[in-house]
Amino acid sequence: MAQFDVYRNPSKKTSKAYPLLVDVQNSVIDQLATRLTVPLIKRSTKSSLYMKKLTPEIEYEGETYLFLAQQLSAIPEEVLRDRIGSLEQHRDLLIDAIDFAITGI
Repeated sequence: MAQFDVYRNPSKKTSKAYPLLVDVQNSVIDQLATRLTVPLIKRSTKSSLYMKKLTPEIEYEGETYLFLAQQLSAIPEEVLRDRIGSLEQHRDLLIDAIDFAITGI
């Protein structure tokens, strides 16, 4: 598993609202049975979740998504099976959003 890989959300409960998950955990921490992930949601024109620094817009597969840094969570590594791509090219933007969620800077 690589940092910033994108996976389809395997949860039947949440996959409609949060179709994609981004693995944000650094691969140097590979002894854990969990991975830190951040959900992506499709950007709607009236989304109240959009905050430029906290929930940056990401273009992926022809769609605009919001990276919901405030919803960072650990999920079992075993459920992340359907890797569909990577957001490595957005590394700095994603790290800045997580940093903003934690430090406010």
